[in-house]
Amino acid sequence: MDIQKTIFWNVDTQKDFIEPDGKLYVQGAEEIKQKLRQITKLAKEYNIRVVNTADYHFVNSRELDKNPDMMNTFPEHCMAGSEGAEYIKETDPESPIIFDWDKDYFISNDLLDINHHRNIVLRKDAFDVFRGTPHAKKILEIISPDVVFVYGVTTNICVNFAVVELAKKVKQVYVIADAIKELPGIPLPFKKWEKLKVRLISYEELEKLIMIKVF
Repeated sequence: MDIQKTIFWNVDTQKDFIEPDGKLYVQGAEEIKQKLRQITKLAKEYNIRVVNTADYHFVNSRELDKNPDMMNTFPEHCMAGSEGAEYIKETDPESPIIFDWDKDYFISNDLLDINHHRNIVLRKDAFDVFRGTPHAKKILEIISPDVVFVYGVTTNICVNFAVVELAKKVKQVYVIADAIKELPGIPLPFKKWEKLKVRLISYEELEKLIMIKVF
């Protein structure tokens, strides 16, 4: 593993999902805050790039419904400009470059600026970041990592979509098992991940892997 070709992938660690008073609170999600804080600190300490994805919806989003089935549609959450769409303090990206899903950056030099930022924020309007924003694929191609460490919420929806797509695009995907949380009532993706050769590791194992490669 080349530390220079390694990135962290922070999935939707936003207030509406993780804080108990959030609009789409994931029960028990606050219990992973300590691990999320440690991962954020580790990335800063070893100058590891972090791609931070974020739900960022408008009222007409296909994902939103007044009578949601809680599998394909959900009540209003992470609305554009709302406090609930903000990251929790444990993962709040430091000096990020932000790409909104509904804006075009490819005709300017903005996309090239990612080389000057350790934190990248990809706002999206779908579970799958590679469908929820037109910029995800291009940015991943520019960064061109070999190894990606994934964490965040929720295990069986947005994390799963990210993991499955990343597994098709990079050499190795790891998921930090004690830094993810699932929604109830939706099948867990672990068997699927295993078939894709995705590895589940603990935060402690992550720390060891990073330190070994740095030193």
